[in-house]
Amino acid sequence: MPIRILLVEDQAIVRNGLKMIIEQDPQFQIVAQASNGLEALEELNKYRVDLVLMDVRMPKMNGIEATKRIKITYPELKIIILTTFDDEEYAYQTLKDGASGFLLKSSEPQKLIDSIHSVLNGGLVLQEDVAAKLMPKLLQQRVTVQNETPLIPLTDRELDIVKLVGEGKTNKEIANSLFLSVGTVKNHITHILQQLDLRDRTQLAIYAVKNGLV
Repeated sequence: MPIRILLVEDQAIVRNGLKMIIEQDPQFQIVAQASNGLEALEELNKYRVDLVLMDVRMPKMNGIEATKRIKITYPELKIIILTTFDDEEYAYQTLKDGASGFLLKSSEPQKLIDSIHSVLNGGLVLQEDVAAKLMPKLLQQRVTVQNETPLIPLTDRELDIVKLVGEGKTNKEIANSLFLSVGTVKNHITHILQQLDLRDRTQLAIYAVKNGLV
């Protein structure tokens, strides 16, 4: 079965270009398109989708609000934010709301393809220059988090996994690094999320940075 993708972008010419790039990979299929966040929510009621490629600045409902609403209704759905604006606030907010990646539209086509594969395999993808701006913000908040909320005790193995999730590693990469099976890594992450009362691995990655594990 192909990977089913919803493409959300308000400019038709950009949507068509992205569709051509993405469908160069035979594993990917654009099953639906939307020009704003409201249309995206409507399309998700019609189609089963594995991943959403989301623009930020759109009429009626922007990508930040759409991401928040989508993750509430479809918590397992992967979302990559794709924009021309290298603003760390967009990245920070969408990551907090559950997005799994943030890329600029100026990225090379192959980087977009690779990023989709990485996110579908459980990775976290951040444009390098966006990450450079975002990390200081997360690190600045780390002290506050440590002072206000004590770390929930995790085993050494769990801490190793959290650290690697914070580095954006996929389940397969974590498994290879720690000499575990992919299934064992998935079970550990599920247990860790329950312990920390976090929704998904994106929040877990932010948790890792805030608490100095990365």
